[in-house]
Amino acid sequence: MQAYFSPDQILHHGQTFLVGGERKPIPEVPERAEILKSALDKLSITPQNPGDFGLAPLAKVHSPEYLLFLETIHDEWRASGGAEMVIPHIHPFDRTGTYPATAAGKAGFHLGDTSCPISAATWQSARASANCAVAAACDVRDGNADFTYALCRPPGHHASRDIAGGFCYLNNSAIAATQLRERFDRVAILDIDLHHGNGTQHIFYDRDDVFTLSIHADPTGFYPFYWGHAHERGTGRGTGYNRNFPLALGNGDHAFLAALDDALTLIGTYAPGALVVACGLDASGDDPFGGLNVSTSGFGKIARKISLIGLPTVIVQEGGYVSPTLGDNLVQFLGSFAEARS
Repeated sequence: MQAYFSPDQILHHGQTFLVGGERKPIPEVPERAEILKSALDKLSITPQNPGDFGLAPLAKVHSPEYLLFLETIHDEWRASGGAEMVIPHIHPFDRTGTYPATAAGKAGFHLGDTSCPISAATWQSARASANCAVAAACDVRDGNADFTYALCRPPGHHASRDIAGGFCYLNNSAIAATQLRERFDRVAILDIDLHHGNGTQHIFYDRDDVFTLSIHADPTGFYPFYWGHAHERGTGRGTGYNRNFPLALGNGDHAFLAALDDALTLIGTYAPGALVVACGLDASGDDPFGGLNVSTSGFGKIARKISLIGLPTVIVQEGGYVSPTLGDNLVQFLGSFAEARS
Protein backbone atom coordinates (compact mmCIF):
# COMPACT_ATOMS: atom_id res chain seq x y z
CA MET A 1 0.00 0.00 0.00
CA GLN A 2 1.33 3.41 -0.96
CA ALA A 3 1.24 5.84 1.98
CA TYR A 4 2.28 9.43 2.62
CA PHE A 5 3.46 11.37 5.65
CA SER A 6 5.64 14.44 6.20
CA PRO A 7 7.73 15.24 9.31
CA ASP A 8 6.37 18.80 9.05
CA GLN A 9 3.01 17.48 10.26
CA ILE A 10 4.48 17.03 13.76
CA LEU A 11 5.24 20.74 14.19
CA HIS A 12 1.72 21.98 14.93
CA HIS A 13 0.48 21.71 18.52
CA GLY A 14 -2.63 23.63 19.49
CA GLN A 15 -2.10 23.07 23.22
CA THR A 16 -5.49 23.92 24.79
CA PHE A 17 -9.13 24.71 24.01
CA LEU A 18 -12.29 25.55 25.94
CA VAL A 19 -14.61 22.76 27.10
CA GLY A 20 -17.50 23.63 29.35
CA GLY A 21 -15.91 27.00 30.03
CA GLU A 22 -12.63 25.41 31.16
CA ARG A 23 -9.30 25.38 29.37
CA LYS A 24 -8.35 21.76 28.66
CA PRO A 25 -5.61 20.01 26.65
CA ILE A 26 -6.35 19.53 22.97
CA PRO A 27 -6.32 15.77 22.25
CA GLU A 28 -5.18 16.33 18.67
CA VAL A 29 -1.49 16.07 19.59
CA PRO A 30 1.66 15.24 17.58
CA GLU A 31 1.84 11.88 19.39
CA ARG A 32 -1.17 10.75 17.32
CA ALA A 33 0.90 10.85 14.18
CA GLU A 34 3.76 8.97 15.80
CA ILE A 35 1.39 6.18 16.92
CA LEU A 36 -0.20 5.93 13.48
CA LYS A 37 3.20 5.92 11.80
CA SER A 38 4.29 3.07 14.09
CA ALA A 39 1.19 1.19 12.98
CA LEU A 40 2.37 1.53 9.38
CA ASP A 41 5.70 0.03 10.45
CA LYS A 42 3.83 -3.03 11.76
CA LEU A 43 2.29 -3.42 8.30
CA SER A 44 5.72 -3.01 6.65
CA ILE A 45 4.50 0.20 5.02
CA THR A 46 7.05 3.00 4.70
CA PRO A 47 5.29 6.30 4.01
CA GLN A 48 6.78 8.69 1.51
CA ASN A 49 7.19 12.42 1.97
CA PRO A 50 4.67 13.91 -0.48
CA GLY A 51 6.61 17.02 -1.43
CA ASP A 52 4.86 20.33 -2.09
CA PHE A 53 2.03 20.62 -4.65
CA GLY A 54 1.60 24.36 -4.17
CA LEU A 55 -1.62 26.22 -3.44
CA ALA A 56 -3.60 25.22 -6.55
CA PRO A 57 -5.08 21.98 -5.11
CA LEU A 58 -6.08 23.84 -1.95
CA ALA A 59 -7.63 26.77 -3.83
CA LYS A 60 -9.99 24.37 -5.62
CA VAL A 61 -11.62 23.77 -2.22
CA HIS A 62 -10.86 26.79 -0.03
CA SER A 63 -11.32 30.49 -0.73
CA PRO A 64 -8.23 32.63 -1.51
CA GLU A 65 -8.87 34.92 1.47
CA TYR A 66 -9.06 31.90 3.80
CA LEU A 67 -5.77 30.47 2.53
CA LEU A 68 -4.12 33.89 2.90
CA PHE A 69 -5.53 34.10 6.42
CA LEU A 70 -4.03 30.75 7.42
CA GLU A 71 -0.66 31.74 5.96
CA THR A 72 -0.38 35.23 7.47
CA ILE A 73 -2.61 35.51 10.55
CA HIS A 74 -0.03 34.42 13.11
CA ASP A 75 2.40 37.19 12.12
CA GLU A 76 -0.45 39.71 11.90
CA TRP A 77 -1.84 38.64 15.27
CA ARG A 78 1.54 38.90 17.01
CA ALA A 79 2.26 42.27 15.42
CA SER A 80 -1.02 43.58 16.82
CA GLY A 81 -0.05 42.54 20.35
CA GLY A 82 -1.73 39.12 20.42
CA ALA A 83 -0.48 36.14 22.42
CA GLU A 84 1.49 33.25 20.95
CA MET A 85 -1.64 31.37 19.87
CA VAL A 86 -4.28 32.87 17.59
CA ILE A 87 -7.60 32.15 19.36
CA PRO A 88 -10.79 34.10 18.56
CA HIS A 89 -12.83 35.93 21.15
CA ILE A 90 -15.58 37.24 18.87
CA HIS A 91 -17.53 35.80 15.90
CA PRO A 92 -19.76 37.49 13.30
CA PHE A 93 -23.51 37.03 13.29
CA ASP A 94 -23.12 36.06 9.62
CA ARG A 95 -20.30 36.20 7.08
CA THR A 96 -21.98 38.09 4.25
CA GLY A 97 -20.97 41.58 5.34
CA THR A 98 -17.71 43.51 5.20
CA TYR A 99 -14.58 41.42 5.47
CA PRO A 100 -12.77 42.31 8.72
CA ALA A 101 -9.66 44.47 8.65
CA THR A 102 -8.10 43.52 12.01
CA ALA A 103 -6.40 40.34 13.18
CA ALA A 104 -9.03 39.82 15.89
CA GLY A 105 -11.83 40.23 13.37
CA LYS A 106 -10.24 37.84 10.87
CA ALA A 107 -9.65 35.24 13.58
CA GLY A 108 -13.32 35.30 14.58
CA PHE A 109 -14.40 35.23 10.95
CA HIS A 110 -12.35 32.17 9.96
CA LEU A 111 -12.00 30.15 13.20
CA GLY A 112 -15.33 28.55 14.04
CA ASP A 113 -14.45 27.54 17.61
CA THR A 114 -11.57 27.53 20.08
CA SER A 115 -10.29 24.10 19.03
CA CYS A 116 -8.23 25.51 16.15
CA PRO A 117 -5.53 27.71 17.68
CA ILE A 118 -2.97 28.87 15.16
CA SER A 119 0.71 28.86 16.11
CA ALA A 120 3.74 29.84 14.06
CA ALA A 121 3.91 26.24 12.74
CA THR A 122 0.23 25.58 12.00
CA TRP A 123 0.24 26.66 8.35
CA GLN A 124 3.34 24.56 7.62
CA SER A 125 1.81 21.47 9.23
CA ALA A 126 -1.61 21.95 7.61
CA ARG A 127 0.02 22.40 4.20
CA ALA A 128 2.04 19.21 4.68
CA SER A 129 -1.08 17.32 5.75
CA ALA A 130 -2.93 18.47 2.65
CA ASN A 131 0.03 17.54 0.45
CA CYS A 132 -0.30 13.96 1.73
CA ALA A 133 -3.92 13.89 0.58
CA VAL A 134 -3.00 15.33 -2.81
CA ALA A 135 -0.17 12.82 -3.34
CA ALA A 136 -2.37 9.86 -2.39
CA ALA A 137 -5.17 11.08 -4.65
CA CYS A 138 -2.82 11.67 -7.58
CA ASP A 139 -1.59 8.07 -7.37
CA VAL A 140 -5.17 6.81 -7.72
CA ARG A 141 -6.18 9.47 -10.24
CA ASP A 142 -3.25 8.65 -12.51
CA GLY A 143 -3.75 4.89 -12.27
CA ASN A 144 -0.53 4.26 -10.35
CA ALA A 145 -2.34 2.61 -7.44
CA ASP A 146 -5.74 1.08 -6.78
CA PHE A 147 -5.78 2.31 -3.19
CA THR A 148 -3.61 4.62 -1.11
CA TYR A 149 -3.36 5.98 2.43
CA ALA A 150 -2.67 9.57 3.51
CA LEU A 151 -1.59 9.92 7.14
CA CYS A 152 -3.08 13.40 7.46
CA ARG A 153 -2.45 15.30 10.65
CA PRO A 154 -3.90 17.86 11.41
CA PRO A 155 -7.16 16.28 10.24
CA GLY A 156 -9.56 18.08 7.91
CA HIS A 157 -13.22 17.09 7.72
CA HIS A 158 -14.56 19.88 9.97
CA ALA A 159 -12.96 22.60 7.81
CA SER A 160 -15.33 24.21 5.31
CA ARG A 161 -14.45 26.53 2.42
CA ASP A 162 -13.40 29.37 4.70
CA ILE A 163 -13.88 28.27 8.31
CA ALA A 164 -11.66 26.08 10.50
CA GLY A 165 -13.15 23.98 13.29
CA GLY A 166 -12.76 20.80 15.31
CA PHE A 167 -8.92 20.67 15.08
CA CYS A 168 -9.22 20.97 11.26
CA TYR A 169 -7.73 23.70 9.03
CA LEU A 170 -7.66 22.33 5.47
CA ASN A 171 -10.22 19.76 4.33
CA ASN A 172 -7.93 16.95 3.21
CA SER A 173 -10.75 14.60 2.17
CA ALA A 174 -12.37 17.27 0.01
CA ILE A 175 -8.99 18.14 -1.50
CA ALA A 176 -8.42 14.47 -2.36
CA ALA A 177 -11.89 14.17 -3.91
CA THR A 178 -11.27 17.26 -6.03
CA GLN A 179 -8.08 15.73 -7.39
CA LEU A 180 -9.95 12.53 -8.25
CA ARG A 181 -12.60 14.58 -10.06
CA GLU A 182 -9.95 15.50 -12.64
CA ARG A 183 -10.27 11.95 -13.96
CA PHE A 184 -13.58 10.60 -12.64
CA ASP A 185 -16.99 12.12 -13.43
CA ARG A 186 -18.36 11.17 -10.01
CA VAL A 187 -16.62 10.63 -6.68
CA ALA A 188 -18.04 9.51 -3.32
CA ILE A 189 -16.71 10.51 0.10
CA LEU A 190 -17.55 8.07 2.89
CA ASP A 191 -16.81 9.54 6.33
CA ILE A 192 -16.55 6.98 9.15
CA ASP A 193 -15.21 9.35 11.81
CA LEU A 194 -16.94 9.51 15.20
CA HIS A 195 -17.90 13.11 14.44
CA HIS A 196 -19.95 14.30 11.48
CA GLY A 197 -17.86 15.70 8.64
CA ASN A 198 -19.68 19.03 8.59
CA GLY A 199 -16.99 20.85 6.62
CA THR A 200 -17.05 18.25 3.86
CA GLN A 201 -20.84 18.39 3.77
CA HIS A 202 -20.79 22.18 3.43
CA ILE A 203 -18.26 22.14 0.61
CA PHE A 204 -20.26 19.76 -1.59
CA TYR A 205 -23.82 20.39 -0.34
CA ASP A 206 -25.06 21.92 -3.61
CA ARG A 207 -23.19 19.55 -5.95
CA ASP A 208 -24.10 16.23 -7.54
CA ASP A 209 -20.63 15.25 -8.77
CA VAL A 210 -19.41 14.36 -5.25
CA PHE A 211 -21.71 12.21 -3.10
CA THR A 212 -21.00 12.76 0.61
CA LEU A 213 -22.01 10.18 3.23
CA SER A 214 -21.20 10.25 6.94
CA ILE A 215 -21.69 7.67 9.71
CA HIS A 216 -21.23 9.29 13.12
CA ALA A 217 -22.49 9.82 16.65
CA ASP A 218 -25.85 11.58 16.75
CA PRO A 219 -25.13 15.33 16.78
CA THR A 220 -28.25 16.00 18.84
CA GLY A 221 -25.95 15.66 21.85
CA PHE A 222 -22.47 15.53 20.32
CA TYR A 223 -20.05 17.72 18.34
CA PRO A 224 -20.62 19.36 15.86
CA PHE A 225 -24.20 19.68 17.22
CA TYR A 226 -25.69 21.82 14.43
CA TRP A 227 -25.02 19.53 11.45
CA GLY A 228 -25.08 15.83 10.65
CA HIS A 229 -28.78 15.10 11.09
CA ALA A 230 -30.53 12.56 8.87
CA HIS A 231 -32.78 15.14 7.17
CA GLU A 232 -29.79 17.01 5.67
CA ARG A 233 -29.79 15.76 2.09
CA GLY A 234 -28.26 18.59 0.07
CA THR A 235 -29.66 21.59 -1.77
CA GLY A 236 -30.22 22.57 -5.41
CA ARG A 237 -28.43 20.17 -7.73
CA GLY A 238 -27.02 18.49 -4.63
CA THR A 239 -30.40 17.42 -3.25
CA GLY A 240 -30.14 13.72 -2.51
CA TYR A 241 -26.36 13.71 -2.84
CA ASN A 242 -25.66 14.09 0.88
CA ARG A 243 -26.64 11.39 3.38
CA ASN A 244 -26.07 11.24 7.12
CA PHE A 245 -26.34 8.16 9.34
CA PRO A 246 -26.38 9.38 12.96
CA LEU A 247 -25.96 6.63 15.56
CA ALA A 248 -27.10 6.75 19.18
CA LEU A 249 -24.26 7.35 21.62
CA GLY A 250 -22.66 4.13 22.86
CA ASN A 251 -23.51 2.04 19.80
CA GLY A 252 -20.88 -0.41 18.62
CA ASP A 253 -20.01 -2.76 15.78
CA HIS A 254 -23.51 -4.02 14.95
CA ALA A 255 -25.14 -0.61 14.49
CA PHE A 256 -22.13 0.83 12.69
CA LEU A 257 -21.91 -2.06 10.23
CA ALA A 258 -25.66 -1.87 9.56
CA ALA A 259 -25.37 1.83 8.73
CA LEU A 260 -22.33 1.06 6.60
CA ASP A 261 -24.33 -1.49 4.57
CA ASP A 262 -26.93 1.19 3.84
CA ALA A 263 -24.25 3.70 2.87
CA LEU A 264 -22.47 1.23 0.58
CA THR A 265 -25.75 0.38 -1.14
CA LEU A 266 -26.24 4.07 -1.94
CA ILE A 267 -22.66 4.37 -3.17
CA GLY A 268 -23.24 1.40 -5.46
CA THR A 269 -26.35 3.05 -6.88
CA TYR A 270 -24.44 6.30 -7.45
CA ALA A 271 -21.75 4.30 -9.31
CA PRO A 272 -18.82 6.66 -8.72
CA GLY A 273 -15.49 6.21 -10.43
CA ALA A 274 -13.56 6.49 -7.18
CA LEU A 275 -13.98 6.71 -3.41
CA VAL A 276 -12.46 8.76 -0.62
CA VAL A 277 -12.69 7.23 2.86
CA ALA A 278 -12.47 9.86 5.60
CA CYS A 279 -10.98 7.38 8.05
CA GLY A 280 -11.57 8.47 11.60
CA LEU A 281 -10.67 5.90 14.24
CA ASP A 282 -12.31 7.77 17.13
CA ALA A 283 -15.46 5.62 16.98
CA SER A 284 -13.35 3.18 19.03
CA GLY A 285 -14.65 2.29 22.46
CA ASP A 286 -11.19 3.19 23.81
CA ASP A 287 -11.08 6.67 22.29
CA PRO A 288 -11.04 9.50 24.84
CA PHE A 289 -14.12 11.07 23.22
CA GLY A 290 -16.15 7.97 24.12
CA GLY A 291 -19.02 8.55 21.72
CA LEU A 292 -19.30 5.09 20.12
CA ASN A 293 -18.02 1.63 20.95
CA VAL A 294 -16.53 0.11 17.79
CA SER A 295 -14.04 -2.67 18.54
CA THR A 296 -10.61 -3.19 17.01
CA SER A 297 -11.92 -6.19 15.06
CA GLY A 298 -14.88 -4.02 14.06
CA PHE A 299 -12.56 -1.66 12.21
CA GLY A 300 -11.30 -4.64 10.25
CA LYS A 301 -14.87 -5.60 9.31
CA ILE A 302 -15.63 -2.01 8.28
CA ALA A 303 -12.54 -1.90 6.09
CA ARG A 304 -13.30 -5.23 4.46
CA LYS A 305 -16.83 -4.18 3.52
CA ILE A 306 -15.57 -0.93 1.99
CA SER A 307 -12.74 -2.62 0.15
CA LEU A 308 -14.95 -5.28 -1.42
CA ILE A 309 -17.01 -2.75 -3.38
CA GLY A 310 -13.87 -2.54 -5.51
CA LEU A 311 -13.58 1.18 -6.17
CA PRO A 312 -10.25 2.97 -6.58
CA THR A 313 -9.88 4.38 -3.07
CA VAL A 314 -7.99 7.09 -1.22
CA ILE A 315 -7.99 6.56 2.55
CA VAL A 316 -7.50 9.89 4.34
CA GLN A 317 -6.78 9.90 8.07
CA GLU A 318 -9.19 12.01 10.09
CA GLY A 319 -9.72 11.60 13.87
CA GLY A 320 -8.64 8.93 16.30
CA TYR A 321 -6.94 10.10 19.46
CA VAL A 322 -4.36 8.69 21.84
CA SER A 323 -5.61 5.44 23.36
CA PRO A 324 -4.21 1.94 24.00
CA THR A 325 -5.73 0.64 20.74
CA LEU A 326 -5.25 3.56 18.33
CA GLY A 327 -2.37 1.92 16.47
CA ASP A 328 -4.02 -1.51 16.50
CA ASN A 329 -7.17 -0.01 15.00
CA LEU A 330 -5.24 1.39 12.06
CA VAL A 331 -3.41 -1.93 11.59
CA GLN A 332 -6.77 -3.70 11.48
CA PHE A 333 -8.30 -1.20 9.08
CA LEU A 334 -5.48 -0.98 6.55
CA GLY A 335 -4.52 -4.65 6.83
CA SER A 336 -8.09 -5.82 6.30
CA PHE A 337 -8.62 -3.38 3.43
CA ALA A 338 -5.51 -4.61 1.63
CA GLU A 339 -6.28 -8.28 2.31
CA ALA A 340 -9.77 -7.93 0.86
CA ARG A 341 -8.28 -6.50 -2.36
CA SER A 342 -5.67 -9.22 -2.74
